[in-house]
Amino acid sequence: MRHFIWNFAILVAGLWTMLPRTMAQVNVTQEHNNPSRNGVYIDPAFNFSTAPNLTRDLDFDGTISGNVYAQPLYIEGGPSGPMIIAVTESNNVYALDATTGTVIWQVNIGPPVTSGLTCTNINPAGITGTPVVDLASRSLFFDALIDGPTKKHFIYSLNVDTGATNAGWPVDVNATATYNGMTFESRVQEERGGLALVDGIVYVPYSGYSGDCDNYHGWVVGVDISNTSVSAWATTAIGGGIWGHGGVASDGTNMFVVTGNTFNTAGNWMGGEAIIRLQAGPIWSGQPMDYWAPTNWFNLDLGDTDLGGVSATVIDVPGATPSELVLALGKDSNAYLLDRNNLGGVTLPVAQANVSGINRGTSAVTYHTRLGTYIAFHNDTGVIKAYKVTATNPPTIIFAWSQTQNGRALGNND
Repeated sequence: MRHFIWNFAILVAGLWTMLPRTMAQVNVTQEHNNPSRNGVYIDPAFNFSTAPNLTRDLDFDGTISGNVYAQPLYIEGGPSGPMIIAVTESNNVYALDATTGTVIWQVNIGPPVTSGLTCTNINPAGITGTPVVDLASRSLFFDALIDGPTKKHFIYSLNVDTGATNAGWPVDVNATATYNGMTFESRVQEERGGLALVDGIVYVPYSGYSGDCDNYHGWVVGVDISNTSVSAWATTAIGGGIWGHGGVASDGTNMFVVTGNTFNTAGNWMGGEAIIRLQAGPIWSGQPMDYWAPTNWFNLDLGDTDLGGVSATVIDVPGATPSELVLALGKDSNAYLLDRNNLGGVTLPVAQANVSGINRGTSAVTYHTRLGTYIAFHNDTGVIKAYKVTATNPPTIIFAWSQTQNGRALGNND
């Protein structure tokens, strides 16, 4: 990857309907709302009749300090009422009153990095990836890059109601993450993808920095939230970053990440241009059932037209064979569907379709209607496109509809 995602904003703004504010809301605890990264949000306040009346609430004052790349989260059930959680590149963490925007609590967890990285287009660099909240323990988890004599990634856990750091945290990733003789080096690793929490383990993905500099790898670091023990997986080859801002997707048991281009492989596949399925830990078997790469992966490497610009999306298609799938969108203008229970190794996918445009810096959504199962996304063409996944053996990807959508900041993002 040679570029980066766009900057969403430095202001968290409130959108609200004309309906009473007492209507029930729904917690948003992670990137794209669900572990599958399907982007489905269900709230009775939003429907066809109320959507035309959706307006910006001008009384909401959500001004915060620092650039925001992570998705804000929405949390209920605390003593101060509904909150919006926002994190910034200045290493500020905020809980805002969801109605007024007033700061409930604010924590700065250390100085961000402002110099000394070989390449990056984020300055300062602090908290980039979307956090995840565990409602059972009322804990907020995120990764932050902290400046100092040695620049380090730390994985934090805060009490989501007070901002206090939970006992035993943060975790020093440099000091704890290793895989097959490799040691994690924060100086060359960037954390831009959303964190996932599955069965008591928080998973944190890493890529390189914009510019593909230095000897980075794609990493997934897992931290057991009960005792802060650390496990990790990494690509064997240099490169193979996990660039997509969805980060780690899950079907509730296994974790799925998409890796980018690798270097100096001499044509031997070593973890890049792939969907990787990880078991709890993370643990990776290395068997073909737990990875997939297209047969032209080496050409994708050479052209920087890799898969890793968009994260995996878990999708179920009732009536299809196979029906339990995972989606990847490539910078090569293709959409790929794989059997997530048997990815297959370096081989042809279950289904493939040219979807035009460069797919990077976006996330797909999936949804079901009485007519079937659909995927939709927005890429560099400036158009929202939807495709139907047919309930056939095997499933296929067919065009459904498109809509021009102005307002997205396009650019060289990944």
